[in-house]
Amino acid sequence: MDLFTAMNTSSSALTAERTRMNLISSNLANVNTTRTPEGGPYKRKDAVFMATPVSDGFGKTLDGVTGKHLREVMVSEIVEDKSAPRMQYDPSHPDADAQGYVAMPNVNVVEEMADMITATRVYEANVMSAQAAKNMALKTLEISK
Repeated sequence: MDLFTAMNTSSSALTAERTRMNLISSNLANVNTTRTPEGGPYKRKDAVFMATPVSDGFGKTLDGVTGKHLREVMVSEIVEDKSAPRMQYDPSHPDADAQGYVAMPNVNVVEEMADMITATRVYEANVMSAQAAKNMALKTLEISK
């Protein structure tokens, strides 16, 4: 794998994790949203990642030589959680039903925070990987002087 392919792979993962962090932020911001334009409470969103083949010529050549296939990370889709909303008893709430229950979003704050920590760590790892590739390229240039 050449240095540019390594940097492209890391940058694709950074983009995917940024999307994931944006969705987590949106989920946390809407933890108490009971009314959306679509109707009903907010539904938790999550990113689905997909590994796609590297599209450059060197990657294809390397695939043939090593027998391994280089991949990049892409967000294939953003899915909404299909589980039922959490019902909370609050008869004074304007969105309460006849029995006094309010349909609350299916967002678990603890789960979202754990996902945020994981996404942050993966993001940091990919930043370090891109920096390592950059440092290797700089050292290569220094050697050629």
